[in-house]
Amino acid sequence: MKYLPRKYRITRFVLLAIMLAGSILVQAQQTSEEDALQLPEGMQQQEIDSLIKDWATRNFLTFDDNCETTGENPTFEPEVLAKRLSRLPNVIDMPYNDVVRRYIDQYSGRLRRTVSIMLGASNFYTPIFEEALESYRLPLELKYLPIIESALNPGATSRVGAAGLWQFMIGTGKQYGLEVTSLIDERRDPVKSSLAAARYLKDLYDIFGDWTLVIASYNCGPNNVSKAIKRAGGVTDYWAICPYLPVETRGYVPAFIAANYIMNYYCEHNICPVNTKLPGATDTIVVSRNVDMAKIVATCGIEEENLKALNPQYRTSIIPGEARPCSIRMPSDCIKAFIEAGDSVYMSPDSNIRVVETADTGTPKSSSARKTVTVRNGDTLGSIAKRNHTTVAALRRLNGIKGSAIRAGQKLRVK
Repeated sequence: MKYLPRKYRITRFVLLAIMLAGSILVQAQQTSEEDALQLPEGMQQQEIDSLIKDWATRNFLTFDDNCETTGENPTFEPEVLAKRLSRLPNVIDMPYNDVVRRYIDQYSGRLRRTVSIMLGASNFYTPIFEEALESYRLPLELKYLPIIESALNPGATSRVGAAGLWQFMIGTGKQYGLEVTSLIDERRDPVKSSLAAARYLKDLYDIFGDWTLVIASYNCGPNNVSKAIKRAGGVTDYWAICPYLPVETRGYVPAFIAANYIMNYYCEHNICPVNTKLPGATDTIVVSRNVDMAKIVATCGIEEENLKALNPQYRTSIIPGEARPCSIRMPSDCIKAFIEAGDSVYMSPDSNIRVVETADTGTPKSSSARKTVTVRNGDTLGSIAKRNHTTVAALRRLNGIKGSAIRAGQKLRVK
């Protein structure tokens, strides 16, 4: 190896140091840009794949061969995109900036097929979202939150356990009236979860009084937003506190703005919605006794996959009506057959499959044994039902009680 004169070796060392520093700066800039453009989990590849495999997607959404969804995506000047956003009839402020533009590029570029599917799926869910939001007098543009939360997939589950269209965690879901047990997960119920989300959004607005902060809070929680405000010196502006928020949340509001844009201006980007074949008219029936979905399938002539898709809140084939009244959504003609079947469609109290609700996770237990309890002083049917995880109606049916009169020392069957 030949050695250069000392002064040249120093010069080369300085040049290498400058190049290394430049490389670090470039990498830091790329990392910063990646952080700013991190897609919300619901829009990442695993959830998109899940959406495409979803039963409703496969059965009611079809691509139009005459519509080119992978054609040229035209480019537009920033002034055009900003003007389009300003024309949306929204209450929530939706400014245009470079980060928003980059999310628009994602939706109109590599995610255009997903946008096409979500445009079709929105025919199922948008009316539900709008009705829930309207019931609490909330801005209707919030209907696009599930776009970035779950890609409109009611079966979506995040890596930390959030579930459903609105991605509720178990604790928050229960706080807003969504039951989660071994047998039922109402976070996956489109109607109940939408009403719960509307209530939650309203409560967040009561805290912050600013919709962009509400949207950020929906993603990372109100405590994290409050901490970011404090670290930013008390400023209550999303764009000012953005550097102090969790990485995903920094892109959450821009992703929401971009979702509003693409769901309204998809035609301008040559994105065609998939064709939607809406299912036939459905209705719900409420049951107060346990029902096995297999019995409904046999009695009502409905496909099992169809029944489960219409009732995603049930985690097993058992609908636990004895624990508390449960609703079942079915096509209207199936409900008529269900009613006409009478008691034969329900599980017998002496059935070998007896459901006992356990903790939030785990497997339902079964037992064929009967269980009785002795009435204590001060007991009521309600208190006995609560202690034994059943209902007053079930106690009356099992023990032939028509009223509410019971006496101390009496034996009551609770199972």
